[in-house]
Amino acid sequence: MSLLDGATWSGLIFTGQWTSGAGATYQAIEPASDRTLGEVGQASAEQARWAARRAAQAQREWAATPAFERAAVLTRAAALFREHTEEIVEWITRESGSTKGKSHSEAQAAVAECSEAAALATAPYGELLHSTQPRISVERRVPAGVVAVISPFNFPLILSIRSVAPALALGNAVILKPDPRTAVCGGVLIARVFQEAGLPEGVLQMLPGGPEVGGALIDAHEVRIVSFTGSTAAGRAIGAQAAKSLTRTHLELGGNSALVVLGDVDVEAAASCGALGNYLHSGQICMAVGRHIVHESIYDEYVAALGKTADSLTVGDGFRQDVNLGPIIDDKQLAHVKDLVERSVAAGARLVTGGTHQGRFYRPTVLADCTADTPAYREEVFGPVACVRKFTDVDEAVRLACESEFGLALGILSADLALAAAIADRVPAGIVHINDQTVNDDPNAPFGGVLSSGWSRVGGQRANLESFTETQWMTFRAAPPLHSL
Repeated sequence: MSLLDGATWSGLIFTGQWTSGAGATYQAIEPASDRTLGEVGQASAEQARWAARRAAQAQREWAATPAFERAAVLTRAAALFREHTEEIVEWITRESGSTKGKSHSEAQAAVAECSEAAALATAPYGELLHSTQPRISVERRVPAGVVAVISPFNFPLILSIRSVAPALALGNAVILKPDPRTAVCGGVLIARVFQEAGLPEGVLQMLPGGPEVGGALIDAHEVRIVSFTGSTAAGRAIGAQAAKSLTRTHLELGGNSALVVLGDVDVEAAASCGALGNYLHSGQICMAVGRHIVHESIYDEYVAALGKTADSLTVGDGFRQDVNLGPIIDDKQLAHVKDLVERSVAAGARLVTGGTHQGRFYRPTVLADCTADTPAYREEVFGPVACVRKFTDVDEAVRLACESEFGLALGILSADLALAAAIADRVPAGIVHINDQTVNDDPNAPFGGVLSSGWSRVGGQRANLESFTETQWMTFRAAPPLHSL
């Protein structure tokens, strides 16, 4: 059985069944070749409002479903992701411009996220409290209701399923709005998996659409939580809009993560960490290394090693070739990357290697001698551009690492673990990796940032329980007491 046979979903949206959208469709375009892979329906704002009402009705029955039955649906979903790995890998590779290795990691992560969510469904969800009264006092977590998940293009499967799976496991209904550029592997795929896994109709809906659809979901009073992954600018707008209706938001936003490299490291190993963290998926990762902050004693050697690694990497069509980097997602993002590099060189950064492209295939680039005013160092690039800057002592390294509005991930490379931990204590970051680069993920670990990188956490049982439920205090007495005023 093909999970993604277009005859099932072509040109349609998912409301529990595959149905027509607002009339228009989105083309699923392969960024490596501009070939059309298929089409999905385009939802309207009115359909989004209708979906919220339908989800609220379906959620009540789903929340009343025994936890072990909800867990069984998530377990079947995990099995389906595993069974259809090769088909999923092909779609992610082609639609998002990935390498096959990156696509396999997404497919494996979907299995793990659903397995974690299955365990979450039956995990403890409350505790007994002491009381000043003769009664049983309980704090428990209850489903929030309807959760809207708005996901991006870069890791379309992971960054959708990371919120969809735990929200469903905990008894919520979910409306998923994937990025239109990756609406198949970030939306259709998930809808098909849960359809085959036996999720009741209306509990999960999938509505590809533009800002008007996202806005309608945020404004719908049935939607109690919005889980958004995307740019900081969009996150600020979503947070402001959601605040008007007191809708909770989980915002996983941009980053410009620092990799602090102390002088006591193996330079070749350090440069390999820097290259992986910077160039994976052509740098189109929120937690990618954006700033390489390197001790002056090894600065020249590190720049040379990073440039040598960049020169050795191959760029091309990850579906048809064995390459290290695929294409930039579209022409608009390519123009953004190109502009930042050109302005950075004009501002005085030294172009060590790269800075060229053929079509959307941008070469891994190294910019040395960067300053706080270097555009590609100061801003989030979302492309394969490494910016390197030197420091003289630990205090300066901390100051440079803190010199950003973002606080998503931090990497520190040093033989002195105590010193690395002390540096981590001084730099705001939601994620810290000592002796590794910044692009890391585990399905049982909380994920998220601070400052302009967002707030709240998704991932791991405790964070997911807090993120997708509400706290309720409940007491029990043996019989009603006779009160006197």
